[in-house]
Amino acid sequence: MEIFIGADYRGFEAKQKLCEWLAGEPGYTVVDKGAYEIAENDDFNDPAIAVAQAVRENPGTFGILICDSAHGMTMQANRFKGVRAANCSTPASAKLAREHDDANVLCLSAGLMNEAELTDTAREFLTTKFVPLERRVRRVNRLDERNDYA
Repeated sequence: MEIFIGADYRGFEAKQKLCEWLAGEPGYTVVDKGAYEIAENDDFNDPAIAVAQAVRENPGTFGILICDSAHGMTMQANRFKGVRAANCSTPASAKLAREHDDANVLCLSAGLMNEAELTDTAREFLTTKFVPLERRVRRVNRLDERNDYA
């Protein structure tokens, strides 16, 4: 499974730790989309755009984005058609995002979550399957009805 991962300066260290963990898990290929160093004036937008574009262009892949709150990353990623980014702070919220909403990008808060919480939430997200009930498929399909952002 290919996973695109990105962070701003506030999520950089958490991203590095998640990359190490994912590299040790069988079946995962991690593609780092930045930031590649800590630069306090960087913008969350750049890695969020890079990950969202990669997920959109590679169906069946996942993205993980990390910043201080995960709010900005989530908002930016969701501007892309076909991207369903969810800000999850617990394994239970990640499970629901996958099962009910077919989320394909996980947004995590480096400022509000510790390393174990980040890893546990990512694990749940990556291992949970979408349950394609008719109402869920219909709702997911409606997400892109009026999204014309490039």
